[in-house]
Amino acid sequence: MKQLSFTILSCILMWSCNSTDKSKSATTSNNPTKTEASLSPELQESMQRGAEVYNDLCITCHLPDGKGVPKSFPPLANSDYLLNNRVKSIRAIKYGLSGEIIVNGEIYNMPMAAFGLTNTEVADVMNYITNSWGNQNLSLITDKEVSEIKP
Repeated sequence: MKQLSFTILSCILMWSCNSTDKSKSATTSNNPTKTEASLSPELQESMQRGAEVYNDLCITCHLPDGKGVPKSFPPLANSDYLLNNRVKSIRAIKYGLSGEIIVNGEIYNMPMAAFGLTNTEVADVMNYITNSWGNQNLSLITDKEVSEIKP
């Protein structure tokens, strides 16, 4: 219980210290596997909006490079869970997450809060993280798809 309280407190403190100028660092540290020119304009726009959501809410725990914090916050970079569990990943962002998950062979069991994002914001951040840091998602995630996912 002490570790959970400490981790949550640490995340809150890091989030509260998060400056609004980090959008550039996360975007520039983004290492997509395909060039911007090969992405549809719709996906590019969604990813740009998603980068803003990521920088506002996700960067604190998952870090600018998407590598997360070992044993606490799972990596989004080169994430087998993210790409193989599309619906579960969307649900986690939309409604929060509790319970054990396995990411890249490692067990994570830290709760993730729901941030009250709109369906469009969830779709945008999913498009950003599933096309960054070695991830590649050829199928655009839409707000309609997100709206159909229930808790």
